[in-house]
Amino acid sequence: MRYNSYRGYSQTPIWAIMIVCFLVFIATLVSQELVFLLGLQPATFLAKPWTIVTNLFVHGGLWHLLANMLTLYFFGRFLIRLTGTQNFLIIYFLGGILGNILFMLLGSPFSIVIGASGAIFALGGTLTVLTPKLRVFVFPIPVPLPLWVAIIGGFFIMSLLPHVAWQGHLGGLLLGLIAGFVLRTRGRRFIY
Repeated sequence: MRYNSYRGYSQTPIWAIMIVCFLVFIATLVSQELVFLLGLQPATFLAKPWTIVTNLFVHGGLWHLLANMLTLYFFGRFLIRLTGTQNFLIIYFLGGILGNILFMLLGSPFSIVIGASGAIFALGGTLTVLTPKLRVFVFPIPVPLPLWVAIIGGFFIMSLLPHVAWQGHLGGLLLGLIAGFVLRTRGRRFIY
C-alpha cells in the first residue's frame, strides 16, 4: 500500500470533535432541553441559525454516538493523512451543513435532526473517490468489501430505518463525492 501522506499529521481535530460530542451527549443526559436548543428544526431555523452546525455534536443515544465516533475516528484519521487537516475540516463541516440543508428542504419542518452522520458520510464519500480500490471490513460480514460498496450500501440500509434523516446522509455523501473528485483533479494520486 502506498499513499501520499502528510508527515506529522495531527489527529487533534478528530479528538476535539469526539470530545465535544461526548461532552454534549453527557450534557443532554442531564438536560434534555439542550437537544431543542442545539438540534436543527427547519421550522425554527431562522430563530436558531447556529443549529445548522451545533446539531452535528448532538446524538440521540449511546449507540448513535459510539457508531458515529468510531466511524469518524477511522475515516478521519485516514482522510487527514491523505489530504491534510484543513481539507478534512472543510469536508467534515460542509458535508454536515449540506446534509442539514437537504433535510430542511426535504424533511419534516417540525422534526429535530441531530447527529454527525451527514458529516461522516462526507468523509466516506471523499475516501470512496480517492481510494477506489480500498477494501474494508463491515461487521458482521466476514469478508472485506470495497469501500464504495460499504458506503453506498450503508446509505441505503440506513435510509430504510425509521427515524433516520436520510436527507442528511445524502447531502453529506454528495458533498464527499464532489470533494473527492475535486481533490483528484488537483493532481493528487492515491493508490490502493
